Amino acid sequence: MRRPGAWWRGKSTPAKVETYTRWSLQSFGLVEIFWLGPLAFGEVPAALAWTLLLALCAHAVLGAVTTSKALDWTRGRREQPVRLVIAYGVATAVISVGTLGVMLRVPADEEAGTRTALVLFVGILMVGAGCATPGLRTRRRVIGAALGASLGAGAASVPSGLPAPAALITAATVLFTTAIFALTAGFSVWLLNAVHELDEARETRARLAVAEERLRFGRDLHDVMGRNLAVIALKSELAVQLTRRGRPEAVDQMTEVQRIAQESQKEVREVVRGYREADLSAELAGAQGVLTAAGISCDVAGPAAGLPGPVQSALGWVVREATTNVLRHGDARRCDIGVRVGPDAVVLSVENDGAKAPGALSGGSGLAGLRERLAEVDGTLEAGVVADADGVFRVVAEVPLAGRTVGPRRDAAYERSAG
Repeated sequence: MRRPGAWWRGKSTPAKVETYTRWSLQSFGLVEIFWLGPLAFGEVPAALAWTLLLALCAHAVLGAVTTSKALDWTRGRREQPVRLVIAYGVATAVISVGTLGVMLRVPADEEAGTRTALVLFVGILMVGAGCATPGLRTRRRVIGAALGASLGAGAASVPSGLPAPAALITAATVLFTTAIFALTAGFSVWLLNAVHELDEARETRARLAVAEERLRFGRDLHDVMGRNLAVIALKSELAVQLTRRGRPEAVDQMTEVQRIAQESQKEVREVVRGYREADLSAELAGAQGVLTAAGISCDVAGPAAGLPGPVQSALGWVVREATTNVLRHGDARRCDIGVRVGPDAVVLSVENDGAKAPGALSGGSGLAGLRERLAEVDGTLEAGVVADADGVFRVVAEVPLAGRTVGPRRDAAYERSAG
């Protein structure tokens, strides 16, 4: 059974921001229903008050739908809901002006009814501006909508029976409140888009790092194989020509081709071996630099020098894969990497917060590949969400040192780490 809030922790940072933005903007409708709705009761007959409440509920629902579709448009999931935004704007104008006219003409108390009418009038326009803003393409249109609402409010107030000074104050109030709500909604949409762009930039940076490594490997192979293949092609062509002429030197040329091919095969193996082997100290420094650049606090503790080459290579790949998981999954703010070298084994642990729901990372192909690499040096790997910690993911790799030569710094380093 999932614990309360697990669905929230399972979301990525952009998904969390989008959910929060939707809830915030759609809460405008709740303000309209539960704050503005009850104001009419006691000021007009009950039947008319209920009619106004139902109109406000319909307006709130239409505003929530408009906001939802507009946010989908800003995220590129649908076309701009132009007709829906226009329909919502018309509904806002009709309901606000209608409410103002009714409340000014059928009040139980004239003074109290006027105050209530103005609050309802300004409140409906204010909520309408907040819900319609995400569906407008530019700031110019948002500003134009706020100014239009203000001028329309002033123009509608005079025929409704308000004196000119009161109509002017009403227009200024509408301009201020609609501008505030429009600014709030517009900033929320901007923040949502900015978070998505930052997340996409992080993904792009990870893909570029992979592409750069592939290019480096390709350059190394080209440097190794380019000249040798050219020589092989030249000598093979020469051997063909000598063979056609019946010259015995063709055998010498083919022997040379064989030698160069064997040397090329050896050099390719060395390049691949160098690519597959990872230096643990370099990987730890690289992981700390990459995570820090991504805004994740990273602490590295423990010795990395003096370990056998195969052990360093296997643990270096653990650091690479764990760092990739921290960057690509969850919403980490902290990552701790520790190396503890004992008399019989070396233990590497990578622990980060902000992990997704339990089980989200423990079965990936990357971790399966790490288990295969560690198995070559008789090592083991454990990975998963820590049971007694909220959202903490831990990777622990252990490699035995029995029968392997370890540098002289191992014992002193172990004493420091153990102490």
